[in-house]
Amino acid sequence: MKLTSVTLAAVLIGSTAFAAEVGPKEVKYNDDTAIEMSLTGMAGDPTKGAVIMGTKSKGNCVACHEITALSNAPFQGNVGPILDGAGDRWSAGELRGLVVNAKMMFEGSVMPSFYQVDGFTRPGNAYTGKAGKEPLAPLLSAQEIEDVVAFLTTLKDE
Repeated sequence: MKLTSVTLAAVLIGSTAFAAEVGPKEVKYNDDTAIEMSLTGMAGDPTKGAVIMGTKSKGNCVACHEITALSNAPFQGNVGPILDGAGDRWSAGELRGLVVNAKMMFEGSVMPSFYQVDGFTRPGNAYTGKAGKEPLAPLLSAQEIEDVVAFLTTLKDE
């Protein structure tokens, strides 16, 4: 019996460790434009999510949003809503949907689609001389999306 329990535990742990990552073209939204399931099968790291949101070369969320918890990040924007209390306003699935592709929830949003690889217009070489070639990678990886969602869920109203 003990061997069976150990074997079962190893199988469960092993299957969790090898959960398949959901690719950008495989993302499934529910009727409310939320993405209920993790893109990686793993929990996000809120500390890493905060870094991504405040880093110019990554998410750079503070360019458009004010986030009191990231008060050390310079030049916080006012284009998008203040994200204080985001963890109370939206579920983790709704936050994941917003970060993956905000236009699914808010048509006309200027927020970038951080985990999308097609269905949008990017400037061509005639405009920048540096435009990426197809296929284009998403702006953030699946795990980075999970890290950002983990951080956003910590932002609660006091």
